[in-house]
Amino acid sequence: MNIFRGIADFSHLAAIIILLHKIWKSRSCAGISGKSQILFAIVFTTRYLDLLTSFISLYNTSMKVIYISCSYATVYLIYMKFRATYDGNHDSFRVEFLVVPVGGLAVLINHDFALLEILWTFSIYLESVAILPQLFMISKTGEAETITTHYLFCLGLYRALYLFNWIWRFYFEGFFDMIAIVAGLVQTVLYCDFFYLYVTKVLKGKKLSLPA
Repeated sequence: MNIFRGIADFSHLAAIIILLHKIWKSRSCAGISGKSQILFAIVFTTRYLDLLTSFISLYNTSMKVIYISCSYATVYLIYMKFRATYDGNHDSFRVEFLVVPVGGLAVLINHDFALLEILWTFSIYLESVAILPQLFMISKTGEAETITTHYLFCLGLYRALYLFNWIWRFYFEGFFDMIAIVAGLVQTVLYCDFFYLYVTKVLKGKKLSLPA
């Protein structure tokens, strides 16, 4: 493992912890897109089915279990425990417009036409756009809580660092995965406006809002 992947993994973990802490401490999921969290739960479930077939390392297995468990815990908190605080009216992004095309693309473009490989590819494609319902929700409400922006920043940082991980692996290991790289680029581009607003507003103590 190189330093970029290590930092990226812990940035991803930090994002998840920040989100869970925010919901639990405030006893509210206001401003959080339940649809994005469902998509992330689907991403981790379809990506880590290899937990049932192979073992790489204790670190690898532990992180996969944590990601899956935390994603479903978040969905539970939003749709069950704190359902009364969930703003479904603003969380109105049509996720079928993401899932259906991504599913079709995974079947058409993959490394190997096998079930686990197609599901892994589907998870890579879906992760690249899973944050869209959250960004759409912020755009509709006009602003986001500071703690929510920290969550989004850590999530975006994780993906951006993974691009450096792919560059490192190409130069030092000769490893190149076009599907993961292109999906990572798409996801990073989606965060560009947010990164700009985070640096120019949130870090200066201002409220973050996305242009409608």
